[in-house]
Amino acid sequence: MSVRPVRVYGDPVLKQRAAEVTQFDESLKGLAADMHETMHAYRGVGLAGNQIGVLQRILVVDVPGGDEGEERRIYTVVNPVIVEKSGTQTDEEGCLSIPGVWQDVTRAMKVAVEARDENGQPFRIDAEGYLARALQHEIDHLDGVLFVDRLSMLKRQFLRRDLDALARGELPEGHHPMARGEGR
Repeated sequence: MSVRPVRVYGDPVLKQRAAEVTQFDESLKGLAADMHETMHAYRGVGLAGNQIGVLQRILVVDVPGGDEGEERRIYTVVNPVIVEKSGTQTDEEGCLSIPGVWQDVTRAMKVAVEARDENGQPFRIDAEGYLARALQHEIDHLDGVLFVDRLSMLKRQFLRRDLDALARGELPEGHHPMARGEGR
């Protein structure tokens, strides 16, 4: 296992759609392990293949349980498809690939995701709240969509200076990638 560098806003790989995974082998298991290690090293709660420069439809999430004492929900999700959505929730999101930028994003409150695990076994996740948000955020990455793409034109214009700084390889002034704690 190894920590891989996370790609940052402006890297073209973040705007590309990832390809379906067709081989479920030791290489995929190694990639999944690296992704979990990278996500934890960067203090994130989710990571998509694009974010480490791998254009394969794989993501990992590790979010706290919904209730006090509930176990963390940790998944490796390959070839995910959202098959059901309901309700809405608006909450602040950040992203490991867009350090220092946090904005409110509206997403579905509940989702059902069908996918495969790193061994190729099919499974379904019925998620709501924070887990649903994290899955939608990471699946967006696999489609080449960043959370800032879901903001209004006015909000994107407001963030333009920070986003341009990131695209030039600079952190926005006064920002540190881990300043807000957990990212996505």
